[in-house]
Amino acid sequence: MILPKVRDPRFITIRRGGTLTDDDHHLLALWAADCADHVLGLFEQQRPDDPRPREAIAHARAWTRGEVKMMESRAAGGHAMGAARDLRGAARNAAYAAGQAAVVAHVAAHELGAAAYAIKAVRDARGDAAARSECRWQRDRLPAAIRALVLDDQRLRNEICWSVFDC
Repeated sequence: MILPKVRDPRFITIRRGGTLTDDDHHLLALWAADCADHVLGLFEQQRPDDPRPREAIAHARAWTRGEVKMMESRAAGGHAMGAARDLRGAARNAAYAAGQAAVVAHVAAHELGAAAYAIKAVRDARGDAAARSECRWQRDRLPAAIRALVLDDQRLRNEICWSVFDC
């Protein structure tokens, strides 16, 4: 489980009673998509003919541009996670990262799921040192507007995210 028991209002949009702006929600989705896209090859090496994780990442980005509805991105995320179910290791975690990225449109706090699964995918494929490097790569790509928010979220949820944010 990568979500906290109590939802953080910083990841709930203003119109739903939280403090998250639509612009920052979109930045979270784009960052999550970048994290997932960075490791997508680990899935595609095993399943080159399965487009579901790549489509999920595309839906996450399309949602930020207003080209697809939240429910479409969320459904694409579910399909990507379905692609992971019979796999193990790096390929499975890379597909889950893509799925998590797509569902950020629905629940912004899934941004950390995309990042965590991407780091797990790298750890499975290349070891702990590479996973720490992946974590730093992700942090280097955080937009300034959401950097403090995401880093605090990593600190708060690191334990339930397999401690992958110790980088």
